[in-house]
Amino acid sequence: MIKIAPVYLEFTKSSFEPFLIATAQHREMMDMMLEVFGLSVRYDLNIMTHNQTLNSITSRVVSELHPIMEKEKPDVLFVQGDTTTAMAAAICAFHLGVKIAHIEAGLRSGFLRDPFPEEMNRRVIDTLSDYLFAPTQRAKENLISEGIDSKKIFVVGNTVVDALNFIRSKADLTRIKRRITNLNDYVLLTLHRRENIGVRMENILQAVKSFAEEKLVPVVFPVHKNPRVRKIARDILNGCQYVRLIEPVNYVEFLSLLNDCLFVVTDSGGIQEEAPSFGKFVVVARETTERPELIENGCGVLSGTERESVYNAMVAAINRTTESFENPFGDGRSSQRILSIVEEKI
Repeated sequence: MIKIAPVYLEFTKSSFEPFLIATAQHREMMDMMLEVFGLSVRYDLNIMTHNQTLNSITSRVVSELHPIMEKEKPDVLFVQGDTTTAMAAAICAFHLGVKIAHIEAGLRSGFLRDPFPEEMNRRVIDTLSDYLFAPTQRAKENLISEGIDSKKIFVVGNTVVDALNFIRSKADLTRIKRRITNLNDYVLLTLHRRENIGVRMENILQAVKSFAEEKLVPVVFPVHKNPRVRKIARDILNGCQYVRLIEPVNYVEFLSLLNDCLFVVTDSGGIQEEAPSFGKFVVVARETTERPELIENGCGVLSGTERESVYNAMVAAINRTTESFENPFGDGRSSQRILSIVEEKI
């Protein structure tokens, strides 16, 4: 939603007639971001069910989207990123002969099951797409190396920078942060990835606990609602006075925490792109990253998931800043470029 919104808003200024289809896989978060950007959807698939699986998500998206595509007959279906819903939507469009535009094409970790299932999803989407909007030159090179026609690939930057600029123009992030915490110097932590749940996450949180207690640096941790994540967090961090466990915050509130933190520890993909926009160094608590530009530009480090390696990365990150580095993921004009390309090609 965040990365699609600026593209949608740009297309509303054109002769095209864009409309939004929501899967609502994450209802609360989606509704909140629709409100932030002042948007509404034409179709809401509302696929969320209790204990849903990747296969159930895939089948529901394809079956629910099929009659909509037949009715609307769109010229292009835009999908963003590497979610299972994006992959399923791309398959549905391909079966119906509808052109596919992939926002954020070409990201690769190089390991089909890490991250799971995102690496597989994005490879499938890119194979099916007619327009591949790569955020970086590296992403374009990944696609070319896989045999994808270079004429279909366009380096446009990442639309998340467009979205951040929009939000920062509308909100006083420092004032919002004060409503959440009165801390001035803190580390921001997020963990949620499927492949990290278990021993990896336990290692990361043990490292965070050691860092906070030994360096006397507070850590703010909005804990994901996944019950397994919550149990691990409680088991390891309850009683640690330097780690503040809080409920998940909405996206604008999260950006306010990111804006004022010392640095961020995360296994998220998107935060690797957002943090450089705020001049924040990133400790990527994962074994792989599909965003190597972050590391190469000096904006972050890939710490792995061992307790010692995460701890050492956090200690080294205390005095690091990325404010003097150019954001490797974009300049805030990605949506404009996407519109210009589509206008030229259609």
